[in-house]
Amino acid sequence: MAQSQYDIVVLGGGPGGYTAAIRAAQLGLHTAIIERERLGGVCLNWGCIPTKALLRNAEVYRMIRSAGEWGISVENVRLDFPQVIKRSRGIADRISKGVEYLMKKNKIDHIRGSGRLLSAETVEVRAEGKETTSIKARHIIVATGARPRSLPGVTIDRKRIITSTEAMALPEQPASMVIIGAGAIGVEFASFYCDIGTNVTVVEMMPTILPIEDKELTKALESSLRKQGIQFLTESRVEGATGGPDNVTVTVQNAAGTQELTADVTLVATGVQGNVEGIGLESLGVKAERGHIVVDKNYQTSVPGVFAVGDVIGPPWLAHVASAEGVICVESIAGRNPEPLDYSTIPGCTYCHPQLASVGFTEEMAVAEGYEVKVGRCPFRPMGKALAVGETEGMVKLVFDAKYGELLGAHILGSEATEMIAELVLAKKLEATGRDIFRTIHAHPTLSEAVMEAAAAAYGEAINI
Repeated sequence: MAQSQYDIVVLGGGPGGYTAAIRAAQLGLHTAIIERERLGGVCLNWGCIPTKALLRNAEVYRMIRSAGEWGISVENVRLDFPQVIKRSRGIADRISKGVEYLMKKNKIDHIRGSGRLLSAETVEVRAEGKETTSIKARHIIVATGARPRSLPGVTIDRKRIITSTEAMALPEQPASMVIIGAGAIGVEFASFYCDIGTNVTVVEMMPTILPIEDKELTKALESSLRKQGIQFLTESRVEGATGGPDNVTVTVQNAAGTQELTADVTLVATGVQGNVEGIGLESLGVKAERGHIVVDKNYQTSVPGVFAVGDVIGPPWLAHVASAEGVICVESIAGRNPEPLDYSTIPGCTYCHPQLASVGFTEEMAVAEGYEVKVGRCPFRPMGKALAVGETEGMVKLVFDAKYGELLGAHILGSEATEMIAELVLAKKLEATGRDIFRTIHAHPTLSEAVMEAAAAAYGEAINI
């Protein structure tokens, strides 16, 4: 077999893998990245980016249909579903090509094929129609990501019983859809398909949608989504799903008994599992638990010289987390002694309408951890900018430590929540207090004034609410 020698070889070209490769190249390390499909991973090709394109289409369609409220007359509005999908796929293609450019720019060798670890210093690469190669590396970073997880009794056939991959590239718009799971993926697709006219039912085993988020805000979000037309069956367990030539039947068990839901398609959105199989981890003795690789604070596995980052090491399954882990991993390898990642400052974003974003403790978590808390809320309804742009739904909710004033958690439900959360992530990272936040001047009129007012409200000093 032909052989090459590198300082770092990255197995997997998603956000964790390609970010690690770029940082390694920046640090002067001879780097290669192995990817059997397109660079960018699930996020850029079949996840984060194309789904946001779909949601933007839905937003524009929703705004046009309500144009009369703005004094604008629009007639004969219709949705071209194939064109919506085409636009989304085009954006994914463009982003993937951008990552290819970054590999060339940083002089990273992009090796196409499937990689398998033969030792802690050797990766075998197989590609159809090509000679098998053996790549030597001083360090190997596994960034193979994750894939959708199914349920007992639910067999994904990718036609009637589908994953998020098929949901964003269906040949035609379904008239009806059952979504299993009300996490971020399930709620985002529910929002998209409902907005464009599909009859959507979401089944969730837990009592609330988005179970890891603040209960007060998820209750408000669920109410909003119900008004938009989405049906929710919470505290309901899926017993099975059977696909036929024209539809699929989902059997659901809850307090009301057993019921059958029939729809054109069923989307399984019950989480993901790490891609740990078939890459040589077991033969090397790399420790894995519950389908995820175990790592230390520098992302080294149980085998010296072998590292892992991103979804393959477990939750939180977020692209921005994978990227941050990739940078820290490489800087550790390079002897830079990087600051470990503070997972309490990771923002979580759900891009439904209205959006939900958060960082840190929910109110319930903070109390469970023993904190005495101050909680400040500011609804968007009375805010001038919110009224002007017609986005008055939702609120900002901030949770502070009553003793020292430190921000413990921030939660936003509203149209620009996923953009607004960055200010509060920075505030939490810098251990800002409530007074730091509301004594910081926020431009008027902006939606972010609600952050200032929510912080002031926690101390009884809000001016405009």
